[in-house]
Amino acid sequence: MSSPATASARNPRKTVSGLVSSRSGDKSVKVVIPFKTPHPLYHKVVNRQTVLHVHDEKNETKVGDKVEIMETRPLSRLKRWRVIRVIAKAVTTDAVAVSEADVAASVPTKTTKAHEAAAPAPAS
Repeated sequence: MSSPATASARNPRKTVSGLVSSRSGDKSVKVVIPFKTPHPLYHKVVNRQTVLHVHDEKNETKVGDKVEIMETRPLSRLKRWRVIRVIAKAVTTDAVAVSEADVAASVPTKTTKAHEAAAPAPAS
């Protein structure tokens, strides 16, 4: 039998950091880990990347975030890694839907110029 001291000790797990490239489900993300390697014949440095399927239990990541991931037991057919923490959030701007009325109010047209010219200027 194993003693309590050895039962609680875990093997060291691999940890790597990469960029979230897509969110493909409720708790799944793809993380790209870029690396450089020399070409075997021409000795030029070539950019390569590894794509890992990662479990994101808290749904805290977005596309473009830099995350630290850890190796874990198989969670599904492809997922063998899980998110530990978000290192850096992606720089994004919040997209706001623009209606046709907003565009029409902000863009001058021939009819709005004609109405402005015909209307008398307010007296001050």
